[in-house]
Amino acid sequence: MMTTEARSPFISVDDHVQETPDVWTTRMSTRRWGDRIPHTEEQPDGTERWVVDGQPVDLDGVGIAGALMPDRAQEPQRWEDVPAPAYQPAQRLRVMQADGVDYSALYPMVAGVGGGTFGRINDAEFEQDCVRAYNDWLIEEWAACSDRFIPQCIVPLYPVDAIVAEIRRAVAKGHRGVVYPAHPMFIRDLPHVANPEFEPVWSTCEELGVPLCLHAGSSPPRRAPIEAGMSGGRAKALASLIRPTTSALYVGTVLLSKVLPRHPKLKVIFAESALGWGAGLLELADHHFHVNHADLEGYDHTPTEMFKPQCYFTGWYEPVRVHAPYIGVDNILWSTNFPLATSTWPATARYLDECFQGVSDADRRRILWSNAAALYGIEQPVAAPAK
Repeated sequence: MMTTEARSPFISVDDHVQETPDVWTTRMSTRRWGDRIPHTEEQPDGTERWVVDGQPVDLDGVGIAGALMPDRAQEPQRWEDVPAPAYQPAQRLRVMQADGVDYSALYPMVAGVGGGTFGRINDAEFEQDCVRAYNDWLIEEWAACSDRFIPQCIVPLYPVDAIVAEIRRAVAKGHRGVVYPAHPMFIRDLPHVANPEFEPVWSTCEELGVPLCLHAGSSPPRRAPIEAGMSGGRAKALASLIRPTTSALYVGTVLLSKVLPRHPKLKVIFAESALGWGAGLLELADHHFHVNHADLEGYDHTPTEMFKPQCYFTGWYEPVRVHAPYIGVDNILWSTNFPLATSTWPATARYLDECFQGVSDADRRRILWSNAAALYGIEQPVAAPAK
C-alpha cells in the first residue's frame, strides 16, 4: 500500500524561466545588432512587450506567470508587475521548497517553449548569438545559483553543424538537456526533421548522454486554430487545452522516422504532453502496425516497443493508475508546470496524492524521482520535506 506521510523526492521535469530584460542586451553587441537585439518596449497603451529583430514576440504579456497572478487568466503587462519567482532564482527556490520540489528542469519563455523564437529569423549569425546569450544566462544566473536547477540549452534551428556545435558548447558549460522544436520545418523553410541530414544532432545527444526535449506547442503553425469568436480568457483556455495534444504529431514523427532504432541510446522527453491521449495513441499505433503492416514495412518492432526503451511522457494532473499500464511507469515523468497558469502550484502535494491514488510507493518514486534522476544524472534528493 502507498503511504503519503513521507514526501516522495520529486524532480519537476517541465518548469519555465522568465527571461529578464537584460538577458540579451548585456550579452550581445549593440554595435553589431542594434535594436534587433531582444528587448522590451513600452507600447502606446502603456503595456510592455518583447521585441526581437523589430517584431513583437507572440506572448500574452511581457511575462508569462499566470500561476502567480491574482487572476490566472491574466498575464503581467508591465515588467514591474512580473512576480519575482518567475525570474529570480532565489525566489524560485523558496517556491520550490514550499511546494516540495527537489529539482526543476527549465524551459524558456521568450525564446519559445521549444526554443524556436529565433529560428523564425533567416539570419544564421544573429540567431546563433541570441541562442548563445540565452544559454550562457541560464548557466550564469540560474545554474550558478543552485544545482537544484537543471539547465537545458536551446539551439539554432539550422544548419545542422551549428546545432551540433551549440549542443557541445552548452553541455560543456553544464546544460543537461537539449530543447528543440519538434517540427522546425513548420517554423522556417527547412528540410524535414526526419531527413538523414539531421542524424548528427541525434548522434550528438546520444554521445553526450543528454535527453532531447520536445515541448508541446513548440511548432505553433501546426496548432489547431482558435475560433475567431473566442477571445480573452476563453481563447487562452482553449489554447491550453490544445497544446498538450500537439505532441501527438511529434510522437508520430519520432516513432515513424526510425530515429529511435538508429540511435538506441537517445532519450526523448515529450514535455507538457499529458498522459491520457498518449496511452490511446500508442494503442492505436500498435493496432495499425498489426492490421495494416504494409504501411510500416521494414519496422521490426511495434510503436510501443520502440517507445518504451527511449521515450517519456510528462504528466502533472492526471490519475496515473489509469494510464500507467499502457504507457509504463518507466516512461512517465512528472512536473508542476510552474509558473504557467495550468501549474499545480501551490497545491502540488494535494495533486500528487490525488493523481497517485492506488499507485505503489515504488512506482510513485520511479515517476517522481528515479526516471528523471537517471536522465539528468542526479544522485540525491536535496529538499527538506515541505511543511
